[in-house]
Amino acid sequence: MAITVYLPCLLVLSMAGLAQGIKSSLRSQDPGPQPLELKQAFTLFQIEYNRSYSNPEEYARRLDIFAHNLAQAQQLEEEDLGTAEFGVTPFSDLTEEEFGRLYGHRRMDGEAPKVGREVGSEEWGESVPPTCDWRKLDGVISSVKKQESCSCCWAMAAAGNIEALWGIKYRQSVELSVQGGLASEKDYPFQGQVKPHRCLAKKHKKVAWIQDFIMLPDNEQKIAWYLATQGPITVTINMKLLKLYKKGVIEATPTSCDPFLVDHSVLLVGFGKSESVADRRAGAAGAQPQSRRSIPFWILKNSWGTKWGEKGYFRLYRGNNTCGITKYPLTARVDQPAKKRPVFCPP
Repeated sequence: MAITVYLPCLLVLSMAGLAQGIKSSLRSQDPGPQPLELKQAFTLFQIEYNRSYSNPEEYARRLDIFAHNLAQAQQLEEEDLGTAEFGVTPFSDLTEEEFGRLYGHRRMDGEAPKVGREVGSEEWGESVPPTCDWRKLDGVISSVKKQESCSCCWAMAAAGNIEALWGIKYRQSVELSVQGGLASEKDYPFQGQVKPHRCLAKKHKKVAWIQDFIMLPDNEQKIAWYLATQGPITVTINMKLLKLYKKGVIEATPTSCDPFLVDHSVLLVGFGKSESVADRRAGAAGAQPQSRRSIPFWILKNSWGTKWGEKGYFRLYRGNNTCGITKYPLTARVDQPAKKRPVFCPP
């Protein structure tokens, strides 16, 4: 029990010291952290995330990848303009290619699909509240899921969108099956397997219905208004910076996170503004060394389990289309099935 309790603390302390060593080595151009320090950190990572490797060669390869990712996390934290912290995550022994293949979906670039970007409302001009967090209303946001390695982030984000809208409209909590249409998760549980299987959705009772779906305008103010007045929204972003993300607000540039290359779908559940924090840009471009600022952010629900990020959630800077958040803001329209009148062909 004691080992289980203290392991995360040991991992954090070990990584903090090792990251500082990497930071110093990057500045002085020395070889970097000593092998013993790195191996100790890697051992703690293996225990924390239940990792084992088939042979010494694979262990050595994963150790090398781990070292590279740790150095990259340090660099990302230095380059980020917000409050984001990067470090060891469940994906720290994966290459960029492996991570993209297992946890994203086919990268989408170019123009958006031919879906009307409108809502048909005259209320777009209404003011947006300063904060919004649908997690605070019971029965709206379901538990954080773990997609394993089946590249089904889009399905989990879509299910989360429908669950939330249904909960808001009907005050009825539902948890939908990710791989069984609109059946319940209880009736048709998620398997997390890559291998194809026959869909059994027709065997189970539907617990929610959708009438259609729409794509919102690529405008953050309008997205915030719709989120605050209607409910959570499915968005697709560039997940490049999420691999090593731990907490805080990611404030990226188009160079560090290309907004046109999006490959991961998540659920947008709220927005807010951080308390005044020290500006990481202080001392650069003429900024005052002691300058402080508050940071507007989006709150997003991911599908990588609660051991990742901020208990399964993360925050992105709001106001500059960070990581392409405005590219595909989609939402369902939910409603009870209408009773259809019988139709008869005249004799």
